[in-house]
Amino acid sequence: MRDNLVPSEDSIDHSTHYLRTLTTMAQRRKVTAQEAIFSVNGIKLVDKGARIDSRMHDRLVQHKLREPVDMHLTVEDAVTSAFLRQQADHLLLHADLPRLLAQSLGGTARLSAPLKTLSLTPRIAFRLTVMREELPELFTHSLQVMLTAQYLALVSRMADEDCNRLAAAALLHDLGVLHMDPLWRDPDRKVTGAERRHLVAHPITAMLLVRDAGIYGPRVETAILEHHERMDGTGYPRGLSGNDISPLGQVLLMAELVAALAEKHPDTAFEQLSLVLRLNHRKFPKALAEHTLALLSAAGHADKPPPPPPPPTEPLRPLVLHLVQAFGQWKQAKAQLDGTGDATGKSGPAAFVEERLHLLERALAEAGMQTAESESLPDDDGADLSELSFVVREALWQLTSIVNGCERRWPTELQQRTDPQASAVGQWCDWVRGIPRA
Repeated sequence: MRDNLVPSEDSIDHSTHYLRTLTTMAQRRKVTAQEAIFSVNGIKLVDKGARIDSRMHDRLVQHKLREPVDMHLTVEDAVTSAFLRQQADHLLLHADLPRLLAQSLGGTARLSAPLKTLSLTPRIAFRLTVMREELPELFTHSLQVMLTAQYLALVSRMADEDCNRLAAAALLHDLGVLHMDPLWRDPDRKVTGAERRHLVAHPITAMLLVRDAGIYGPRVETAILEHHERMDGTGYPRGLSGNDISPLGQVLLMAELVAALAEKHPDTAFEQLSLVLRLNHRKFPKALAEHTLALLSAAGHADKPPPPPPPPTEPLRPLVLHLVQAFGQWKQAKAQLDGTGDATGKSGPAAFVEERLHLLERALAEAGMQTAESESLPDDDGADLSELSFVVREALWQLTSIVNGCERRWPTELQQRTDPQASAVGQWCDWVRGIPRA
């Protein structure tokens, strides 16, 4: 697993982005050095008892530290297990998705039970406090993923020990985001190429941080590493597929999807989740997807708000056209590739694109959309147009995912493009990247 995407423990401990976030928090929350902080060369950078502030960032980031920066730091009002239980109980009463989970199980006790025995090391508690203070949406997301994972584990009849492991994995799965460049939190910035390594590395960073804590065990560490894997092998960081993904990892990746959609689309979360699972059923564990769909069906949608107004037809037409053209562009690229005598074969970037587009085309056909129909839109009611709009946007996102997968697996080949296959794939990737954001 040690490759050019894997952050070293040293780079994690001295991440400038984490240092910036930490020292920003210290402007509002009292952060104190319980012991002096030294560089590896023995230079004292922070005195024992000193209060950390934002001015220390530049001094600390210029040196390689003897020990991780937060090893000897304390923060007022740090996150505790009791605080986590309080926040989870609040979500179970007031947030749509957790409330639905509790209703399905007939109460909240079983969903929050693992928090009663959850252990937090001082460094883990410190990092959760940084997340709570500086990235509160991510903190809430972690709690929602934990509650969703518990639900899926309970309806799957997992052992109590595994439920406890899942609670720890879900709460800590996004610790690596604290080390990512803040540009990832800018919704208007489209990050591609080498910059995506930060995204691909964040599950590995979180796993290494949890491993360093030394109390959670390898099954928790593995589940954290796998929370962005997919059953069809299209996930990251290792591109695992099927049962190569651990049982806890499968629950966590499913819980991540459910919670993320509930947060991103609060008004239409259940409808969109149903569509995502239908369009991507090969990506997610079948039994867990069935449990999720059963939950949505049992909810009955009696109190569901009215559906949103249908998207205007004209803005949808160019999106459909972009999608159809992407398949056409690949057919042209493949024809040119065949003309050079270099077929797609069974491996390499061209075979990867061919396989992924074939799977996407099958998924679109199952959703009732044929990629050969470029200009036709259903002349139907608003619900059908709304569903088509989401399907098209999801498919365009999957095109970008294919490009990202190519760049992650063959970065040198796609940059240099010295052979026909890499050239054909690189040109197709360039075309897809040029599609306006949906």
